[in-house]
Amino acid sequence: MTASNYWQLVRLDGTGGRRVEEVAIAKAFFQDRFPILAAQPAIADAPIQRELMQLLRTAANSIDRQRAAWCLRCFISHQIEQVCVQLEVKFGTQHGFTRYDLFPFVLNDHLVADQRFDQASNRQVSTQYRPLAVEILETFDSDRAGLSTWVTRQVRHHRELRAFLHEHGVLLATDWGILNDTNPESLRSILTEFYRLTPDEIAPAYRLLQIYHEVYRRDRLQQRQLGRLRDKEVCAAPSLDQLTRIAEALPAEMRVALQSPERILSQLQKIASQLRQYRLHRIGKTLPTQSLDRPGTKLLVAELSAVEPEIDLEEESFLTFYREQVMNCLDRSLAQVTSDRVTYLQRKKAEAAQQFLMALKLFHCKGQSMSEIAPQVGLQAQFQVTRLLKLKEFRANVRSRLLQLLFQVVVEKAKTYSDAARLQKLNQQIEIILEEQIDVLIQQTEKEGAVAKKHPLRSLFARRLCRHLDLRSNTP
Repeated sequence: MTASNYWQLVRLDGTGGRRVEEVAIAKAFFQDRFPILAAQPAIADAPIQRELMQLLRTAANSIDRQRAAWCLRCFISHQIEQVCVQLEVKFGTQHGFTRYDLFPFVLNDHLVADQRFDQASNRQVSTQYRPLAVEILETFDSDRAGLSTWVTRQVRHHRELRAFLHEHGVLLATDWGILNDTNPESLRSILTEFYRLTPDEIAPAYRLLQIYHEVYRRDRLQQRQLGRLRDKEVCAAPSLDQLTRIAEALPAEMRVALQSPERILSQLQKIASQLRQYRLHRIGKTLPTQSLDRPGTKLLVAELSAVEPEIDLEEESFLTFYREQVMNCLDRSLAQVTSDRVTYLQRKKAEAAQQFLMALKLFHCKGQSMSEIAPQVGLQAQFQVTRLLKLKEFRANVRSRLLQLLFQVVVEKAKTYSDAARLQKLNQQIEIILEEQIDVLIQQTEKEGAVAKKHPLRSLFARRLCRHLDLRSNTP
């Protein structure tokens, strides 16, 4: 780690992009407090963080407390960024998101001037907005974990970020957390109805989960009662002692099959994997693990080992039809995704839905920047508008819906030009072509929206969205 991480803040700019901003007061404070370390190319974080945390909690001078907090919040911003990068590397390509989709949820500090420190409660507080970094400092306990570990844990368990990842088919819960909150009767039902296992196959898993609860859950409850465990602390892997106690509680016939703690651990992970896949399937982000060639199951898109070099769909009538359907399906997709977002916001806070619609219109139809939009919709700063709009997520949802609708109508129309055998080969290639064309459409509006303008955005996406918003506002 470099010393500059304690005086450089990673934040979002007006377009939702990453920006590193030097905090002069934090730099001067750090260089004065750690003059030797400030000049070194690499430093050890633990002793620096211990001293800064000590100042934050006990310094008699409130200014020193505030400056120590600024240094720590700069460090936290770098750690938050790294967690988002790690999530992108691990899951992004497969599940269709990048670090920039995650940043608005958690990379939300801007060191506002009205921050103050409450001496009575030893907490950094704000009269207006509390970024995640402040919450991390308030809950951090150096006796339980290092600051980097605590930041990672808090980011990965951030409610809105987890909801976003869940929607994209990523379930961050540990295997042990999944097992801990699954009722054995629910497991029986899932293994019966989803995995089609027999009662004899289900019985060992059912009993193992029961015993896991008897040992693991009871230990967590005792630790919580003794104050050694926070209510929302992540479920860690069972210890060797816990696995040994689980083994001792197993029926004799199961003990033969699960002779060692390693085998018990492996079997628990297998059950957790089945439960994880089931949860993801319920939100439509993964295919069921059962075979698709069962009687009555229809495989809509063939898996092809090779495709024909090009699709012969050049007929004028088809091209006319295609152009019409692009517009029609885009309109339907924009309407559906906008309505879904409005419904979601209305459930959270009624005024947020109207703020969203107004901000969406000001950005696309007036070409205003996030900072210009903020006061008009009753928000304090540009990053709150970025977070409200979630444009990358909005565009991704429109893209997904548009691809689905357009694929259906194009394949149906292609039946008039191709026989059934050839159409089966064409399905996947049609989808590839549609994906490429839709990606071009989305990329046009992303590039146009990345630069603040004083006139309406001109991409097809933006024009049709503005049309929909006008129709929506004129509908009683």
